[in-house]
Amino acid sequence: MLWRIASFLLLVAAGALLGAAAARTWGAAAGAALAALAWFVADLLRGLRVLRWLRRPDTATAPRMAGLWGEVADRARRALRAREQQTAQAEARLQEFLAAIQASPNGVMLLNPTGHIEWCNQTAASHLGIDPARDLMQQVGNLLRDPAFAAYYAGGDFTRDVVISGRGSTPLRPSRISIRLHPYGEGRKLLLSRDVTALEQAETMRRDFVANVSHEIRTPLTVLGGFVETLQTLPLEADERGRYLALMAQQAQRMQSLVNDLLTLSRLEGSPSPGVGEWVPVDSLTAQCESDARALSELLGKQHLLEFESVPELAVAGAQGELHSALSNLVTNAVRYTPAGQGIRVRWRVLDTGEAECSVHDSGPGIAPEHLPRLTERFYRIDRSRSRDTGGTGLGLAIVKHVVQRHGGELRIASTPGAGSTFTIVLPAHRVRQGLAVEAH
Repeated sequence: MLWRIASFLLLVAAGALLGAAAARTWGAAAGAALAALAWFVADLLRGLRVLRWLRRPDTATAPRMAGLWGEVADRARRALRAREQQTAQAEARLQEFLAAIQASPNGVMLLNPTGHIEWCNQTAASHLGIDPARDLMQQVGNLLRDPAFAAYYAGGDFTRDVVISGRGSTPLRPSRISIRLHPYGEGRKLLLSRDVTALEQAETMRRDFVANVSHEIRTPLTVLGGFVETLQTLPLEADERGRYLALMAQQAQRMQSLVNDLLTLSRLEGSPSPGVGEWVPVDSLTAQCESDARALSELLGKQHLLEFESVPELAVAGAQGELHSALSNLVTNAVRYTPAGQGIRVRWRVLDTGEAECSVHDSGPGIAPEHLPRLTERFYRIDRSRSRDTGGTGLGLAIVKHVVQRHGGELRIASTPGAGSTFTIVLPAHRVRQGLAVEAH
């Protein structure tokens, strides 16, 4: 500031001296006035230059000058640079935050006060079947036309979730999405979505499991209780007593089979997966299942046409007891549900990928498509009366699925009503070995 005053005074003094030298008294006054005017014009131009830059500030084009206006421009340039750095840091944090939301397994959508979509992550777009780019600023009610969501949105009570059908949901492959709205800011709303299909299926399976176990155990217990009461209260002949005892033994065996299957499932779920140190020859595994199948077929009086094929010198790595249980369950199911005199074929083969495939094909009544996705659920039955007549517990395919998954394989089911069914176990290549080397293990 002192330099500013000093420069003004020096310029005025210089103007006065020049004017005095030119025209004495009046020349000094005129020279001082002209010098002052020149100083003010130059200062005004410097100020206008700074003002023009401040209207469109850019650190790269900041004016470089000395004096008061130079200091003003320099301070403004530094303040602008600090603000740009803060803005860049805030933008970087925002992008990191948005990237984290994009990676979230839950859907996130931002709605403005009028219900238009301001932003959403890819998960929400997938859950709700929208296009994040195309549907931006679209009314959410126009895109989600589910009546349950419309009533939820219009009701204004957002203390609970609403569950709607997800994108691509079908009766065979249902998809369920839970949606919750959270008001924030000035009328804005945060929409959160999550896929609850697995949770709902698990809850349904849990309820069915408890109900089915209770029912499966109660039925034979009721029969046993009735026979015991009959034996206790009525004088029976020896042959009648023997018949009742045989029926009681049958019901007790049914409960024993149920308990054994439940224990097997519990053991499979709670133990580590089998290693690859134990090699099971496929020939012996197939021979055991063939013996079981022929015995059951004769017991049921069906006399099936049984055909068992295996690959010589083929072995699979895993737990022999589990593998036998899985294959035996598939074979005995085929025996139970295939009409008398019809054919059943069990075939092992090695695929080009090195995987081993074991297929069990029957000539039974087949299975309707809507039942296929649920066949491996515990106690799931297509026809309860027919299943009970065949003596199954409803847990066989659940055991097969768990055994196959524990061995890193896959269970495939194909069936056509009236043309039979094919159940296929596919084991990964690292659990398959062919040739003479098998005998060394």
